[in-house]
Amino acid sequence: MQFELYKDKKGEFRWRLRHANGNILATASEGYKAKASAVKCIDAVKASTEAPVKEFK
Repeated sequence: MQFELYKDKKGEFRWRLRHANGNILATASEGYKAKASAVKCIDAVKASTEAPVKEFK
């Protein structure tokens, strides 16, 4: 898997997490004017791997 950081049509930074098979697993919910803000969001997603899973029934 890898994170891809790119600029959208509006010139804002976005990211997506792509699986090795090419499927997109997650994307930024918004565009960021500053690249550093998008990278900060990526870092938050990376840190969330320790988050518990909540199951809804």
